[in-house]
Amino acid sequence: MPRSQQQPKQLGLTRMLDQTDERLSQQLAFLTEIDKLKSVLRATTLCDGSRRENTGEHSWHIAMYALILAEHAKSPVNIDRVIKMLLIHDIVEIDAGDKPIHGSHDIAEMEAIEQAAADRIFGLLPEDQRKELRALWEEFEAAESDDAIFAKSVDRVQPVIANLETGGDSWLEYNVSRQQLEDRVGWKVAKGAPALWQHLQARIRNWFGARAE
Repeated sequence: MPRSQQQPKQLGLTRMLDQTDERLSQQLAFLTEIDKLKSVLRATTLCDGSRRENTGEHSWHIAMYALILAEHAKSPVNIDRVIKMLLIHDIVEIDAGDKPIHGSHDIAEMEAIEQAAADRIFGLLPEDQRKELRALWEEFEAAESDDAIFAKSVDRVQPVIANLETGGDSWLEYNVSRQQLEDRVGWKVAKGAPALWQHLQARIRNWFGARAE
């Protein structure tokens, strides 16, 4: 092959390798950044009560909840999309920190911080992955699609189960009433997985009933 024909091919290969290197660099930068989720402590403790869970652990655990409990979703869901949502739903806590649902927060300020965090963290990825994951994160936040509604339900129910296992650890810390639990958590769980919330009612009733005695 004449040298003049070889050069364009070599240039094309070099360009392709450069693009691959850039893509890998962006992907690895993102993966390194989200390691910080393992250092974000949440209000919920582990089921054995030994320590507070971190956001990395929480994200993995609720992804497993979705995988195992998908058959109980109120509407059919795409479990692959649900798991993706749950793995990324709290990524913004790297910058924003954990905001316990039973705590008091400035909602507008919190949303602004989380949007800025999403811009920065998803912005580390190549454009196609940035758009896909940011769209899934926004879908989860909106909680309007069947996939997002079910994802929200398992996100909300995992701390409930942890509290039941630990004797109400964070419920006691935040002085949570049964009505507050229903208003802040229960309806969201029931909207996506009604059988799951119904299944927990006896344990919840017994826990709050014992406190009232």
